[in-house]
Amino acid sequence: MPVSDPSARSVPFPSYPAHSVDRAFLSMERRHPDARWDAGGVAYLSGPPPSLADFRAYVGSRLGRLPLLTSRVEGGSRRPRWRPDADFAVDRHVHEVVAKGPAGWEAALHTALDAPFAPGTYWGIWLVHGHVPDEYAVCYRFHHACQDGSAAAMTFRAMLGEGEPSARPVPRKGRLVGLPRRVGTAVGLATMFLAGSLAVRGHRTAVPIVPTGERRLWRGRVPADALRRIAAAHGGSAHDVHLAALAGALSAWSARSGVPLPRVTALLPVDARRPDEEQTWGNRCFALPLELPVRTAPERGAGSRDGDSPLWRLEHVMATTRRLRGEAWRQAIQDLVRYMPDRPTEWYLRRMLSPRVTDVMATSMPVADKGSLGDSRVTGVALLPLLVPGHLFGVGLSFFGNWTESSFVADRALPLGELLPELWEQAVGELEGTSAPV
Repeated sequence: MPVSDPSARSVPFPSYPAHSVDRAFLSMERRHPDARWDAGGVAYLSGPPPSLADFRAYVGSRLGRLPLLTSRVEGGSRRPRWRPDADFAVDRHVHEVVAKGPAGWEAALHTALDAPFAPGTYWGIWLVHGHVPDEYAVCYRFHHACQDGSAAAMTFRAMLGEGEPSARPVPRKGRLVGLPRRVGTAVGLATMFLAGSLAVRGHRTAVPIVPTGERRLWRGRVPADALRRIAAAHGGSAHDVHLAALAGALSAWSARSGVPLPRVTALLPVDARRPDEEQTWGNRCFALPLELPVRTAPERGAGSRDGDSPLWRLEHVMATTRRLRGEAWRQAIQDLVRYMPDRPTEWYLRRMLSPRVTDVMATSMPVADKGSLGDSRVTGVALLPLLVPGHLFGVGLSFFGNWTESSFVADRALPLGELLPELWEQAVGELEGTSAPV
């Protein structure tokens, strides 16, 4: 296994101001110290696992490309900055969990999901192995003040990736002559979503569980081309198809679990980086709510356009996301993330993350074409979205190679949560049936 990387030599690293979204997550951590504010991902690999010493050397060789991971927050709550950590040690960030044979795999993985970070650290990597000789996993978790999903995907590519991800949509470079209109659009967009969050729109979902604080990960998988074919047939995106399938899965899960879902609102993180902005650094995301077309019973008078129709669900999702993909809205989101002051940013995020407003964190991310660690090949990638207290679950859609993987992260006590990936796969299949050529 390589333990050095000449292309990853460290460069002098000046202090870097924390972004307003970074500061919002740091503040929420101080307000709610018992909540979990971490996200991440799991890479599954084929091949014999490295020793912990070799794995730590490997991670250390890659950190020159990722200066944020060797820094810490200083400056207090008013003007925090990321500064080089003179006491940084790889051993405090890279750990190992050994399964007790094949039957101990899930317990070992869940140990990595729930293990606390070392004091004073913002991320950790766990090497999980021991269930079989030629398979293992790498679990990477980070505090959300440190990174968002796009930055974490770049971390994956620096650590394990080969090839480039799918291109992300970004607004064209803004022109000052359009600034007044851009300001109006940005303010109007934020006002619209906040007004929707303040409106009384029925009872919230009441999940009959007492949270245990232990997270579980369940995975579903379909060929990436399946989502793309469905999207192309109806003029949408692969993420639209995912959200429509998620709505179908939730309808079926509600019927099976007995949990009523009067309405479900997903929170969608949107990458708002400028084309020239560093991908590995901090948070540049904005959170947008989207009401999912979940119907646990046909509505009176709905006819064939009720919530049991896969195509109706897809059309409902696309009607909203079509505006999000437009140039004006993307520019407005970018402007909000770049210019919104600290207090409004934190208030907005706290409002949108509240279980009174949203029920599910739903993110998607192109990860890489392929990946490796030494002679081991990455065979799959599962995202670990932020699991907000009071939410049903977090769901992440990853694009890796020829596959898309839908990962559900929920509290262990969620009834029949293990059914969600299979129900999502079935819902994708139903949508594929509506898109097949006649």
